[in-house]
Amino acid sequence: MFFFTASNPGIENGGLLGESKYKILNKIPASLVPKTLYFSPETSVDAILERMADASLSFPIICKPDIGERGWRVEKIMDSSVLAIYSNRSTTSFLVQEYVDLPVEAGIFYYRYPQETRGTVSSVVLKEMLRVTGNGKDSLKTLILANDRAKLQWATLCIKFKDELDLILKLGEEKELVNIGNHCKGTKFLNGNYLICDGLERTFDNICSQIDGFFYGRFDLRAASFEDLKIGKVKVMELNGAGAEPSHIYHPGFSLKEGYRVLFHHWKVLYEISKANHKLGVPYLSVRQGWSEYKRIKAIGR
Repeated sequence: MFFFTASNPGIENGGLLGESKYKILNKIPASLVPKTLYFSPETSVDAILERMADASLSFPIICKPDIGERGWRVEKIMDSSVLAIYSNRSTTSFLVQEYVDLPVEAGIFYYRYPQETRGTVSSVVLKEMLRVTGNGKDSLKTLILANDRAKLQWATLCIKFKDELDLILKLGEEKELVNIGNHCKGTKFLNGNYLICDGLERTFDNICSQIDGFFYGRFDLRAASFEDLKIGKVKVMELNGAGAEPSHIYHPGFSLKEGYRVLFHHWKVLYEISKANHKLGVPYLSVRQGWSEYKRIKAIGR
């Protein structure tokens, strides 16, 4: 039942049940990872600021739960007062991460069979942050409610921009509403599979060969350009294992039938890699162990 836990022996439960983001990031070459600090929920804001200073980590920063998904409680923090609020509201361990201000945000899905030296980049998703463009007439509130994606975030945006809702943007002026690249927060996912080439695959072969026990998953990263992306000059914010999706399928207008075909293919690959690792001695999680892990994760969610 929990065959997928053998897919990535180096990641807790293969990367589908309660895996620690911090532990995964520590497996990636340090040069590819933004400065990241781990804190328990009871850590005082003074202690956090002290460790940030020791690490030469300054605002803005990204805060996120160590165990979480779909952008849950991922926030860009601009100063110590907002950090104090975030910390006080945290009931689980969380990360403070360097904010990577690079223009290309992408998800690179990679898999490799354990008996092979070369792998496959099977999906590239490019992320377009939620934003509106001014027309010189309408208020920010009107622009948000007229935008198909933005209006679904209204309950959050009306609080975030409560002092700017009557602002009139100039003709052609853009305003970014959400700076977290998650689909459920309004980010547009675009099909970037045209970037897949032998050079990109060899780059990620090299990166993944340095990550012990990783065979299947998606890198969420930023780069200065597509050229830098292809040569591996990137910063990896997260690496997702067995629970990852080939997110290019969420491109607006992407065929539903093709989307299912892509998912079924990846699930088959996940099964094959898990089975191959199992033959090499990697155990599957038992049903009892899996149920125990599920209850642990549910408890964290509370």
